[in-house]
Amino acid sequence: MNIDNVRSLVRRRAWLVVLLMVVAGGVALLLSALEQKTYTATASLIFNNNQVNQQVAGLPTTFNNDPQAQQDTNVKLIGIGDVAARTAAKLGHGLNANGVRGATSASAVGDTDIVTVSAVATSPELATQIANTYSTIFVNEQGSSNQRYYTSALNVLERQLADMSPVQKASTNGLTLQSRAQSLSILAEIRSGSVQIGQLATQPTAPSTPKTKRNVALAVILGLLLGGLLVYVLEHLDRRLRDTDELERIYQLPLLGVVPQSSDLAQTRRSPETGALQVGPESESFSLIRAHLRYFNVDSELHTILVSSASPGDGKTTVAFRLAAAAAATGSRALLLEADLRRPTVHNHVPVDRGLGLSDVLIGAVPFSEAVQEVELEPSGGQSLRALDVLFAGTLPPNPSELMESSTMKSLLADVRDTYEFVVIDSPPITAVSDAFPLLLSVDGVIVVARLGQDRRFTERAHDIFQEVGAPMLGIVVNGSKARESDPYTYSYAAGVQQGSMKERNEARPPAVDAQQSLTRERDEHRPPAVDVS
Repeated sequence: MNIDNVRSLVRRRAWLVVLLMVVAGGVALLLSALEQKTYTATASLIFNNNQVNQQVAGLPTTFNNDPQAQQDTNVKLIGIGDVAARTAAKLGHGLNANGVRGATSASAVGDTDIVTVSAVATSPELATQIANTYSTIFVNEQGSSNQRYYTSALNVLERQLADMSPVQKASTNGLTLQSRAQSLSILAEIRSGSVQIGQLATQPTAPSTPKTKRNVALAVILGLLLGGLLVYVLEHLDRRLRDTDELERIYQLPLLGVVPQSSDLAQTRRSPETGALQVGPESESFSLIRAHLRYFNVDSELHTILVSSASPGDGKTTVAFRLAAAAAATGSRALLLEADLRRPTVHNHVPVDRGLGLSDVLIGAVPFSEAVQEVELEPSGGQSLRALDVLFAGTLPPNPSELMESSTMKSLLADVRDTYEFVVIDSPPITAVSDAFPLLLSVDGVIVVARLGQDRRFTERAHDIFQEVGAPMLGIVVNGSKARESDPYTYSYAAGVQQGSMKERNEARPPAVDAQQSLTRERDEHRPPAVDVS
């Protein structure tokens, strides 16, 4: 996918990604607002090594060379015993042991001997009270436990000293025991413990949950990811044509022109003064298409052009009529030939009595000169009236495919090619019926009309048909394009090409051949007067 496709994708789907981001962020904000606020207060405890005191007192010591194991022991030590129950009893507030135990947690700080005790509550005051009360009770309990330990050891020594004679007390062993007893008495008196409070908890000023900013940020990121995934899925499931680049890739043809989306193109206006059909300013797009045709095919003459499409609704008839009208408005002898014998719609653009037409000519019911109708056009810019010849579909036959394949049709195409400077053939959709297949190799070139938003599968099928038949493809005309898809540079450049090419072609136009003059005279002698569309 190139950069242009990425930009097109972003332009089409950005709103969806933004919508998901906004919705996700809004939901996170709403849930955070509904969530009950909680506050966390944290106190710190410092664990000491009592091995020195025990050595001084002559007590046995146990060395632990694994700091991590010591940290784990300290953290677990905080959670055991009846500290939670005693904290709940002291604070009240409807607390119980399980509530305090669920509200508190302990964790080691790095590789130090510091352990933090955190308490979570719905008010900052209660969280602070729980953390400080729990820590204080735990430290006091550890101190009491050590005091009992030293007192018990002291009692043992005092009994030993009581059983000694004065001589034994004066001996080295006796003196050592007395020294130990004195140390244990001092340790028991000062309530030396293995843990002390490093810092009491301070009252938190902001809730710890919900973390609104974090929740909204994560939700927005999640919305972005989901939006990207959804866009990816939609792009792979969506079979509609999205841009002109995609059409050019499928057909492998140049873009001849972009017809803007306009309700005026589907309607025919009449001049209030002359009653002639008004080509109007919308025809400029089709003049540019003709300029591109000459530019892309400078080495070949294009007299007969077949206008087709992949599926109904692409606007091929509108393009065919407007292209022929644009040629006639510039003074060229132009013919619009309606070869759609199943669902003809040229009459929607040329509001005259259709009468007889192509099918009647092909079966020999009427000559070409009597079936063709001349329609006056009033081009923009104050020029004189021009004439466009139109051969309607005529009576709808039961065998349109056979008529298209007939030798009479081939002969008719050869005759009109010699007679007219520009012949535009409106054919049925190429994927709908096979009527247009015989015409593909009987014309100088084929233009395919496409409308963005249609199913890509019809376009791919049309491309396969054109390739299989070997049709002389000229390019693509995109119909119903929005204004932002027009390119001002292309407009100016194409206009310059058109003006130069028209001047050169008119100056170098050769005289008509004898056969052409004969057919023209025969047609003019039998042609009915111009149709008054007023």
